[in-house]
Amino acid sequence: MVETNRDFFRDTWVRYLGYANEVGESFRPIVPVKVVRASYGVAFAYVLADTADKSWKMIRKDGRPKKVLIETGDALLWQTLASVVIPGFTINRICALSQRVLSRNVPKMPLTVRNWLTVALGLASIPVIVRPIDKAVTIMMDSTYRKWVQA
Repeated sequence: MVETNRDFFRDTWVRYLGYANEVGESFRPIVPVKVVRASYGVAFAYVLADTADKSWKMIRKDGRPKKVLIETGDALLWQTLASVVIPGFTINRICALSQRVLSRNVPKMPLTVRNWLTVALGLASIPVIVRPIDKAVTIMMDSTYRKWVQA
């Protein structure tokens, strides 16, 4: 059997659980706020699962507490920024801006139509923002946290 280096949490369909909050943000105009908050719960559960996975792998690989803490911090910080904070904020702002633009420029558009257009725009934005955010967070982590913990 061929062994692969695929990361279950980052290289499979499971990665999409980290985007649950972006879906929640997209649907914010038409669902109760509790649904949006629950979507953040799913996304943070994914972040914590990936962090635990990376920590456990480091325990098995090295076992030294400092190495485990560094790996845990790296995974938690990267996932929180790349999966929850930055994309959630981005989709929230895209949807808020689209609501504002539609209400100002097409004031006679029914609210239901405007809300559904906003949802569609938010959902369509998710695949566009994912890779650039992931790459930007990796660059940021390489320039900050990862440099600091190597010193």
